[in-house]
Amino acid sequence: SLQNLQKAIKGLVVMSSDLEALAGSLVVGKVPEMWMKRSYPSLKPLGSYISDFLARLKFLQDWFDKGKPVVFWISGFFFTQAFLTGAKQNYARKYTIPIDLLGFEFEVLHGDTADKPPKDGVYVHGLFLEGARWDRKRGLIGESLPKVLHDTMPVIWVKPGKISEFKDNQEYKCPVYKTSERRGTLSTTGHSTNYVMPVMLPTDKPQNHWIKRGVALLCQLDD
Repeated sequence: SLQNLQKAIKGLVVMSSDLEALAGSLVVGKVPEMWMKRSYPSLKPLGSYISDFLARLKFLQDWFDKGKPVVFWISGFFFTQAFLTGAKQNYARKYTIPIDLLGFEFEVLHGDTADKPPKDGVYVHGLFLEGARWDRKRGLIGESLPKVLHDTMPVIWVKPGKISEFKDNQEYKCPVYKTSERRGTLSTTGHSTNYVMPVMLPTDKPQNHWIKRGVALLCQLDD
């Protein structure tokens, strides 16, 4: 599309309405509509979008060149649900358990990195807590600090296991979204284009407290 736009500016091809819209978006630093039709969800301006796109490519290239990473950048996947299903499948094959009986438990680690991969499941990073903050000293959700909209989460251990063996703890069922828009459409795979999964986060307050604050985890910010 950029090559066609250059040709249209030189007068070699006709300047169509799509190319005109593309040029208008580039001038104001907005991601063109024709790109977003084939892109992952994003609310970032053009400059940040390109930087994020290049970071995603580097994440996948490093995985190819250096082997499986210890901590996965969960925000870097186009189809996050496929990655999570793969983690479940690995566990199901290892312990010969039907995948229908499996779910995820979550443990928030103390640091932002990890030295070696877990025995089961995966370590993920790249999530941001909106509407609250993660109290690293107590290991619980806490109230947001003044003038701080988002808090970067430490590494989270996503642990597959039998749903029947999960214990009921005082936790907040925190939804994970790809963008702060918090809405999407059902794709042909049956998954939402924006909602990813719920993450259970420990809390010392009732669920309603955080629901009223609209607390959610985001895979990327808007800047």
